[in-house]
Amino acid sequence: MANKYVYFFSKDFTEGKKEMKDLLGGKGANLAEMSGLKLPIPPGFTITTEVCDLYYKNNKSYPQGLEQEAAANLERLEKLMGKKLGAKDDPLLVSVRSGAAASMPGMMDTILNLGLNDQSVTGLVQKSGNSRFAYDSYRRFIQMFGDVVLEIDKNKFEEILHAQKLAKKIEKDVDLDVDDLKTIVLKYKELVKKETGAEFPQDPKDQLWKAIDAVFGSWNNARAIKYRELYKITGLKGTAVNIQSMVFGNLGETSGTGVAFSRNPSTGENKYYGEYLMNAQGEDVVAGIRTPLPVAELEKQEPGIYKQLIDIKNILEHHYADMQDMEFTIENGKLFILQTRNGKRTGFASVKVAVDMMHEGLFTKQEAIMRVKPEELEQLLHPNIDPRENYTSLAKGLPASPGAAVGKIVFTAEKAEEWAASGEKVVLLRKETSPEDIGGMDKAQGILTATGGMTSHAAVVARGMGKCCVAGCGDLVIKPGNTCEIAGKAFKEGDTITLNGTTGEVIAGALKLITPEISGNFEEFMKWVDEERPIKVRTNADTPKDSEVARKFGAEGIGLCRTEHMFFQGDRIDAVREMILADDKAGREKALAKILPMQKEDFIGIFEAMDGLPVTIRYLDPPLHEFIPHTDKELQELAKAANIPFGKLKAKAESLAEFNPMLGHRGCRLAVTFPEIAVMQTEAVLQAALTVKKKGVKVLPEIMIPLTGTEKEFIYLKDIIMRTAEDIFKRENDRVDFLVGTMIEIPRACLVADKIAETAQFFSFGTNDLTQMTFGYSRDDAGTFLPEYVKKGILPVDPFQVLDREGVGQLIDMGIQRGRKTRPDLKVGICGEHGGEPSSVEFCYHVGMNYVSCSPYRVPIARLAAAQAKIKKERK
Repeated sequence: MANKYVYFFSKDFTEGKKEMKDLLGGKGANLAEMSGLKLPIPPGFTITTEVCDLYYKNNKSYPQGLEQEAAANLERLEKLMGKKLGAKDDPLLVSVRSGAAASMPGMMDTILNLGLNDQSVTGLVQKSGNSRFAYDSYRRFIQMFGDVVLEIDKNKFEEILHAQKLAKKIEKDVDLDVDDLKTIVLKYKELVKKETGAEFPQDPKDQLWKAIDAVFGSWNNARAIKYRELYKITGLKGTAVNIQSMVFGNLGETSGTGVAFSRNPSTGENKYYGEYLMNAQGEDVVAGIRTPLPVAELEKQEPGIYKQLIDIKNILEHHYADMQDMEFTIENGKLFILQTRNGKRTGFASVKVAVDMMHEGLFTKQEAIMRVKPEELEQLLHPNIDPRENYTSLAKGLPASPGAAVGKIVFTAEKAEEWAASGEKVVLLRKETSPEDIGGMDKAQGILTATGGMTSHAAVVARGMGKCCVAGCGDLVIKPGNTCEIAGKAFKEGDTITLNGTTGEVIAGALKLITPEISGNFEEFMKWVDEERPIKVRTNADTPKDSEVARKFGAEGIGLCRTEHMFFQGDRIDAVREMILADDKAGREKALAKILPMQKEDFIGIFEAMDGLPVTIRYLDPPLHEFIPHTDKELQELAKAANIPFGKLKAKAESLAEFNPMLGHRGCRLAVTFPEIAVMQTEAVLQAALTVKKKGVKVLPEIMIPLTGTEKEFIYLKDIIMRTAEDIFKRENDRVDFLVGTMIEIPRACLVADKIAETAQFFSFGTNDLTQMTFGYSRDDAGTFLPEYVKKGILPVDPFQVLDREGVGQLIDMGIQRGRKTRPDLKVGICGEHGGEPSSVEFCYHVGMNYVSCSPYRVPIARLAAAQAKIKKERK
């Protein structure tokens, strides 16, 4: 049997269904599904994603039999519609649109009104009785075809259109009359001939195949590739191509077009939400060319159509059991649905929709948990303007994506990426964003546009990214020379502004931002998550403040407290340097005695914040040279301040320098060489523990020896810790229970984990270093080549961001198995940054870890990822 590459859809005959999105793309599968539901869908056919895959594999040529199959389906469509594609008397016109299995709004190409030419436009005039509509459709078609297929700069078409409006002294496209449009069509065709050396294509079949080529070609355009990178969309065959009979929203005031969501995509409120324009085509709504009306206004203007939309919205939402994003067109008072898809939404909306739909009986708690992506929770933790700030807003636009942002103004996506790479926080200002801006939007703190509505490109993409966005700010005027005016006030590139995406306000200068509390739907949702979650989630925290924040977000202890971070604070660094520069043990102990009370106070604060929860304290890890300045100027300043001869200080700095410090004198090796460091830190930890115990705080210290590679290193240091502890307990006439374990960061430690576990009471996998040593990549330098490895498919992802299951994961699994063979009750966790990355958390659950530990703001993400890992396993 020959391969089937084309699937037809209509109310009376449809070959696809929603489960076929891998083959038909999301758009094609949903058009087929809605056709099967007998909804008012313009009929058409879909060329599969398999064709896209073969197209690229076969040097951009189509598989045998495709053209005949497409022709047969076009003939079926023509018979159904009673029209021929591009016929001169009553032409069938079609749209040609992309649609991959994963939604990628605006990233690939669309062509409308295909089939128009110099003859068929006159037939459209006669059939519609509306010359203006026919020539408006033709000029739109030439412009879209010229841009997408012929690759003519779209600004050249816009210049022609703008010049005609200037000549007529009008502002809006809808005010152009038929003679204006005929003039524009002629000038557009002249532009095409000038740019391509050929006339604008008149053969409808030629137009169709060129458009199909362009849509398949758009799968690998720069913005689509960037979008897939940003959203980690992998494993897809490509895009499908949907050829669908046209319906027209630009026939007059009884026609229109709109985009609507079954619920508010910013807040999740169960209220029909969207925008529409009468006498317009679809791109007018999303492109910001005209300011659309809220869809609620349609109830006054066309109550029958509005009721039909509400009915269809309810049917689709219940059928898909998810919030829907729908495009519709009204043609002479008749409603058509052009597509539906699960709507992109903010993290806030995602949680609310999941909770509400569970209560509405659309799905179970488990399904509600699976409906929220872990990374979406991060958006709920994004900053808002501190309510104690008194400010006057400069201007107001639409609240397109909630949250707040403070940053320096930039006017291009490229500049946003460039400045962000150098550490600047930026706000991207554009008249309206386009898909090419995706990289800069990703790097910006927030986005402000002069035009566009709540369903514009800027709004939709910002909501998906969790970025603060204010759209359609009419008071923003972008001017040449990297300047702008906002409500008449002049700004230049680099000036600072604040955006409030929740209210749509724009404020001059920088306001203080705060992080929101966990409450309401989020709190209820996270309770459901914790009912399913099979492993604990701790945090990486070095201060009482971080500890309190993490506990508020649900942390169940500290999995990594890095004591060296405390050493850099205030005048402590002086005592640390004194210890490093000491000539003998006595000198080092004298300096460490100065550090001891400071460390003790730190631990008291952390233990109090974590009352009743375990706290894992990693002993000093970095090489000592990190505490000493490197330049002569800095060394001279230190020598003067410490009253040490410059020559002696410089010689000491040079003696500490290492060719490869990450593999040098650091971690447990420091305490083996200088045991007095371990003695001081044990004193600080256990004195603090005894102090808070007397206050009624339940304290559970876990002392962690870093970078262990042999069991003898661990035994040597544990012996020092235990002897010091007994001395403290005798002296204080009190004791606390504590554990001593190790950080597994060296591949050899995984191999000899059974021996280390004879004396170690817990393992914590430090996956940053373990990844570095397993791959042989310096994590400080790998950024220069890892992006190329990912881009070229040598690695699927950056292994410092997502845990490498095949290599590093195998070592972790081995370490756990071997450790528990010796000590069955061995407590095991992870404390690298992977502990907050969802797929890495899933791996940690599968290999039997007791907990993961991550930065405070990723704790809710790890909680959700762990619950989802369990549900996925049960479903399998």
